[in-house]
Amino acid sequence: MLTAPRTLAPFRNEPIRDFSDPADRRSLEEALVRVRATLGRRWPLVIDGVKVAGPRTIPSINPARPDEVVGEVEEASPEQVSQALDAATDAFASWKTTSAEQRADFLLRAAARIRETKDDWNALLVLEVGKPWIEADADTAEAIDFLEFYAREALRMANPPPLTPIAGEKNWLTYLPLGVGVVLPPWNFAFAIMAGMTSAAVVTGNTAILKPSPDAAVIAARFVDLMHELGLPPGVINFVPGDGVAVGERLVTDPRTRFVSFTGSKGVGLRINELAAKTPPGQRWIKRVIAEMGGKDAIVVADDADLDAAVAGVVAAAYGFSGQKCSACSRAIVDQAVYGAFLEKLVPAVEALAVGDPAVYGNSVGPVINQKAVEKITGYVEVGKGEGRLVAGGSRAPGEGYFISPTVFADVAPGARIAQEEIFGPVLAVIEARDYDHALEIANGTEFGLTGAVFSASEERLRRAQDEFFVGNLYLNRKCTGALVGGQPFGGFNMSGTDSKAGGYDYLLLFTQGKSISRKVAAHAADDLAAGMD
Repeated sequence: MLTAPRTLAPFRNEPIRDFSDPADRRSLEEALVRVRATLGRRWPLVIDGVKVAGPRTIPSINPARPDEVVGEVEEASPEQVSQALDAATDAFASWKTTSAEQRADFLLRAAARIRETKDDWNALLVLEVGKPWIEADADTAEAIDFLEFYAREALRMANPPPLTPIAGEKNWLTYLPLGVGVVLPPWNFAFAIMAGMTSAAVVTGNTAILKPSPDAAVIAARFVDLMHELGLPPGVINFVPGDGVAVGERLVTDPRTRFVSFTGSKGVGLRINELAAKTPPGQRWIKRVIAEMGGKDAIVVADDADLDAAVAGVVAAAYGFSGQKCSACSRAIVDQAVYGAFLEKLVPAVEALAVGDPAVYGNSVGPVINQKAVEKITGYVEVGKGEGRLVAGGSRAPGEGYFISPTVFADVAPGARIAQEEIFGPVLAVIEARDYDHALEIANGTEFGLTGAVFSASEERLRRAQDEFFVGNLYLNRKCTGALVGGQPFGGFNMSGTDSKAGGYDYLLLFTQGKSISRKVAAHAADDLAAGMD
């Protein structure tokens, strides 16, 4: 039976602050003091609404100050993984029948609470994953946006448009939840993507087991606590941190798991897809995998581009959050006619970036996430020294944390490793193109297809990019990062994932299955029955 739609104001994106207002700066400074006073806390598992200890803990550390422990998060044992699956399975029986109104209300109330305490969440993002202030505020704003948008989408899906009339029948379509889902979010958008993936699963009537990245587990624990403070029933969200193999693969392969929602690297995404494709005894479904993976994203700079705008877009997209975004610009493909002029403007702009502890206002480039990332990125820098001309950066930056100087390699060949492989750090390859045709050819010349951008004054060239630049999110005369929920549904092609289009009108369908229902009725009763279904 269809439900009466709830009336809500149209969706609007949460504003993102630049902290030019002294009151905004003071608010975040005070929040940093408050949150720092709580560091080192132990965060338990949450299974069936009960907080329980695991056999060991995982430390989450501040990447800008590696001796500062943000929190100790319990790691689940194999037995606790099984208990969480049982709890989610049991809770699904009642949660799937909970009305869309009630499910959406949890998301709306969570969004309101987060909005009221925005800077406390921002401060935790600064300390746990090293986000500069504006990046942290954007992450929190996006978390609010996902909650608000998916709540509205759940209500819309509960009242689908009528089907084509058929004489003598009443036909309607309803969307059913899938079942128990495993949610595997990344550390780089520690709040937004984690909250978005989890809320999408539960607002559509599924139950979830949330296994966050060990580098961003504290903020996930706080979000789970918030949902239970709001009265979310036990077992709807279970918090089960742990190792990717011992916990993650066990969750993916269990026959009780109905779907896996993943955001992360290509290698892990392909492994999940492979494991999920196997059907263990007792499994009655084909598991669904929703995967958003990596990118090797390019910004094309045509010979008629506004070079100042292009440089600003490349710098923002390449070095925002130290390049640790799947959407980050890691290739600048520049027409040979403006190649030299572009580099002359780019290098000083990169060298002017302030690198340092993101807790300090004004530092625009913070640390990379951990020592393993340092080793990977500096390894690619050494590779780059043999594949291109180093014109900026190329070394560790001062500070006790995991700081790497924003790095630029010029004269890179399109097939070079640093032009093909995802580095996930502040390293940019600048590639010279013969002309616009060649630039598009280079842009499409990787296994990925997530984001891309073109700077050009030509309408014809921009139209060609719309048709020929093969990415899930294309931006024209702007940077290739910063997709907004509702306005720029996000997800890519090829090895960038399943094109899930998070934050779009299609996304919640991925967490449901459609059921078509037909009822034969007498011709004279069809109108009465139709009226009763409205």
